[in-house]
Amino acid sequence: MFNIEEELKKLPAKPGVYIMHDKDDKIIYVGKAISLKNRVRQYFRKTNKTKRIENMVSLIDHFEYIVTDNEAEALILECNLIKKNMPKFNVLLKDDKTYPYIKVNVKADYPDVYMTRRKLNDGARYFGPYANAGAAKEMVEFIKSKFKIRQCRTFKYKDRPCLNYHIKKCMAPCMRYISKEEYMKQIDEIISVLEGKTDKLIKELEKEMVEASQNMQYEKAAYLRDKKLAIERISERQKVSNITENDIDVIGLAKNKSKVCIEIFFVRKSKMIGREHFFLNEFVDEEPKEILSNFIKQYYLDRPVLPNKIMIREEIEDKELLQDLLTKQAKRKVEIKTPQKGEKLRLVEMAENNALVTLENKEKDKNLALIELKEVLKLEKLPRKIECYDISNLSGTNIVAGMCVMQDGVIKKNLSRRFKIKTVFGQDDPRCMKEVISRRLVHSIENPEGNFGSLPDVIFVDGGITQIRAALEAIGQLKVQYKEKNARFNTEILDIPIFGMVKDDKHSTRALMNKNREELEITESLFNLITAFQDAVHDTAIGYHKKLRDKEFTKSALDDIKGIGEKKKNELLKKFGSSKKIAEADIEEITKIKGINVELAKKIKEELSKM
Repeated sequence: MFNIEEELKKLPAKPGVYIMHDKDDKIIYVGKAISLKNRVRQYFRKTNKTKRIENMVSLIDHFEYIVTDNEAEALILECNLIKKNMPKFNVLLKDDKTYPYIKVNVKADYPDVYMTRRKLNDGARYFGPYANAGAAKEMVEFIKSKFKIRQCRTFKYKDRPCLNYHIKKCMAPCMRYISKEEYMKQIDEIISVLEGKTDKLIKELEKEMVEASQNMQYEKAAYLRDKKLAIERISERQKVSNITENDIDVIGLAKNKSKVCIEIFFVRKSKMIGREHFFLNEFVDEEPKEILSNFIKQYYLDRPVLPNKIMIREEIEDKELLQDLLTKQAKRKVEIKTPQKGEKLRLVEMAENNALVTLENKEKDKNLALIELKEVLKLEKLPRKIECYDISNLSGTNIVAGMCVMQDGVIKKNLSRRFKIKTVFGQDDPRCMKEVISRRLVHSIENPEGNFGSLPDVIFVDGGITQIRAALEAIGQLKVQYKEKNARFNTEILDIPIFGMVKDDKHSTRALMNKNREELEITESLFNLITAFQDAVHDTAIGYHKKLRDKEFTKSALDDIKGIGEKKKNELLKKFGSSKKIAEADIEEITKIKGINVELAKKIKEELSKM
């Protein structure tokens, strides 16, 4: 058995990474430390801790650690373990998407320009990253429409030009209608636009336009005029400041009582090429410098392209260490700056203001959605708490239900619940729904302060009229049951409106339905929210069903031994092959499995020998 107090005494005063596990052996937190001994002990002492850390500590069953040679190694290992295991208490960026670049394949005879998410060491020119894929796509479309370069991805000479030439979208290099020199001049102009160096280009276009006009080449002059105007428009839209340094990321942070928003401006050559924001709601109790430090570590380490400077408001604890690591990664100097005055401070303030606006808009969107729902569903009050239910089974086996909660317009995954069906045998979804609704409501009636919290304002069921009637029947029976127990029981608290989420033939949300079988019209934005809610509850139910099914396939005598989680069970079976062979193995051999001490090994042999 893992004794936390005893294990704390064994911690070395060396740098490294510590890994917290829950009772199921799942990794719930990963951290780094200059001194493992000092840092890990802090979690188990009565000090001022945030609510998030308190919740995390309450779930710790055991921990492990990895000693490193220095703090830099610990930081890299920490980030790698977080990305690999996605621990619930320190995952910031769950979205591991790669951002798009604009690629100019300058090594080709007739280079093309296109959007890509892979940056290769192939001699091509890459511009970005663009936080908004739409912005990158818009830029590529602008370039292709204004510069008339080839549209095809694979170049080869042809016998006749394609349609793009005839509709004046391409100069047909495949037919040699344009020389390599003239074509490369177009590519040089495109690179100037992407680099933000448009002043010289615009002057050259003006000169060419005048010459074409004087030579009565009016069609060419009009083409050059349109190109010049387009470049001026896009150049003006991109410009954000008169900062002359290259490649700067500006990070702004804003908080309210329930949310944290990080906003990044990507500034390249004094022009903003994109922006992105992240919501880090779990970290609302943390200090801004702690949030920024965690964000920078997870966002920038291992990224293929790094800015020269990262500008933030707060001085962070790991600043020097992070700068060194990012500099080595980029193979050039990368700085983390906290500007105190001037244009750079103004840009940080702009990012912070935008983060605040993003937060406010999020709140407005939620409120508007709730108001719209109230009107559509014809409710007397705003539906602050909505619960959604779905049944999952496979030919009547392992029947389960999922429940998801939308609180104040936000789907709260941490409030999701899963149910094993106890009273229904065989495939009967309405009866299963009746059981689940009844069991869930009893939780709040009997214990309003419990894990389920207060009763919902509205209930959505994944299905049509049969599911709605099953939920209403459950409520009706509870009213009778509690009134018989207590004549003073207020049955009105169970007057919860029930609505169905009806699907089409492709299993996608089609509409909301009321108890009168009427389908309710909703706007596209509300439709998207309802669809997301339905997808969330469906994933919860399906995920639980899959877990039970997989567990049934891998059921072992080890499952009933306290102290043996899924990871240790798999390691034991991998080494010995079966429970019988584990029971026959020596104590010393069993303790070679990581996390199993002599005491636990004896317990394993003792329990297995009974079976």
